[in-house]
Amino acid sequence: MAKELKELTKRAENYSQWYNDLVVKADLAEQSPVRGCMVIKPYGYAIWEKMQQQLDKEFKKAGVQNAYFPLLIPKSFFSREAEHVQGFAKECAVVTHYRLKENEDGSDVVVDPSAKLEEELIIRPTSETIIWNTYKGWIKSWRDLPIMCNQWCNVMRWEMRTRPFLRTSEFLWQEGHTAHATKEEAEAEAQKMLKVYADFAEKWMAVPVIQGVKSETERFAGALDTYTIEAMMQDGKALQSGTSHFLGQNFAKSFDVTFLNKENKPEYVWATSWGVSTRLMGALIMVHSDDNGLVLPPNLAPIQVVMIPIYKNDEQLNAICEKLQPVIRELQAAGVSVKLDDSDNKRPGFKFADYELKGVPVRLAMGARDLENNTIELMRRDTLEKENVSFDNIAQHVTELLADIQNNLFEKARRYRDAHIYECDNYDEFKTKVKDGGFFLCHWDGTAETEAKIKEETQATIRCIPFGYEQTEGVDMVSGKPAKCRVIIARSY
Repeated sequence: MAKELKELTKRAENYSQWYNDLVVKADLAEQSPVRGCMVIKPYGYAIWEKMQQQLDKEFKKAGVQNAYFPLLIPKSFFSREAEHVQGFAKECAVVTHYRLKENEDGSDVVVDPSAKLEEELIIRPTSETIIWNTYKGWIKSWRDLPIMCNQWCNVMRWEMRTRPFLRTSEFLWQEGHTAHATKEEAEAEAQKMLKVYADFAEKWMAVPVIQGVKSETERFAGALDTYTIEAMMQDGKALQSGTSHFLGQNFAKSFDVTFLNKENKPEYVWATSWGVSTRLMGALIMVHSDDNGLVLPPNLAPIQVVMIPIYKNDEQLNAICEKLQPVIRELQAAGVSVKLDDSDNKRPGFKFADYELKGVPVRLAMGARDLENNTIELMRRDTLEKENVSFDNIAQHVTELLADIQNNLFEKARRYRDAHIYECDNYDEFKTKVKDGGFFLCHWDGTAETEAKIKEETQATIRCIPFGYEQTEGVDMVSGKPAKCRVIIARSY
């Protein structure tokens, strides 16, 4: 294991390679035979499950119900919403046939030309079209509203450049789709779900985020407004970590979804959609981890505490395990996930390195001398601090420590982010500094031309018009035109 850890690229040497190494070596995921797709391994999927479970609780608190909609969408559905088809056309995977057959000489399997579909089908890149076609049959009156549905599923977007979790052709996500009687209700819902995402990122992932609204160019295809949470990675780049869209009546008009209002007059329905994906796994890795491996916030760690007995014979092992059992039960009763690794096929040093690589928040080790002295060795993964402590009240000590680690990871990430947010009104200065990362608060004249020039010349984009920052009028650093607000500009994943 020590040899394998040496092979983990240092962040300072090559941040991108460090990330790729860590995904594989920490047993999170691996490449699949299909280009751009990945196999999420059990340890990685366990983290995603914890994310899923908590988000699902929050959705249901907000009155959302889970449903499931088809993977395949008739191609004609995409032509009904012009912006939507334009936004996703280049990423669509298309099913054209429904059967294979062997060559006559049996040498290969080929598509059966007689099995061509009458209408080609799109593997869903997102589900607005199929869902709004379905909602048409569900909505007749104002009494049928609101509809609040979410689905957990996979989607396919044929990405040209892929990286595990951050950008893959197939990925897992949730997509919420709500229908409302009024514009105000729909807008409020879109903003409410953004807050759910922000709270989850900060309280569970320990990832500080900036909430804001996207520029028109950066909006979701078919939306009137896209709200976003933006997180800063350790290399100073931004990661869009969740979005919520106010869709207006665009999809309702495209699929003729109307309802009779209280005055018995027909109106088009107002809509939202919102989603987060396994991209959150990428954020979790890149915000907290270090050159020794993963660093996981306790709230999302599959194993929060690992206990490792150090022994010379079975008698010592049995005595140590007997001593640890009441603590295991006490921690589990408090909702803490504990693993006692008493396997005899790996040396303690190997186990230490392995659990460090996998980001287990707390490690407890007990040997014969600890048993004699009523002590235990404790290490916290976030700081790598190690100490021998009294075994008395160790369960309470560990529970308090987990809370401290969760808070420390958030505060560390917040301090890093805040130290790398810069106000900037000089374009030359911006072009020099943006190469090193960071969020730049810059005045913007509101034009797509200025936005495009910044992207072309610096590879940076307007991430959002941020909430929570005092907005002042000024002068656009690129065009010299009057500007009514500051935006956050950064390079991104």
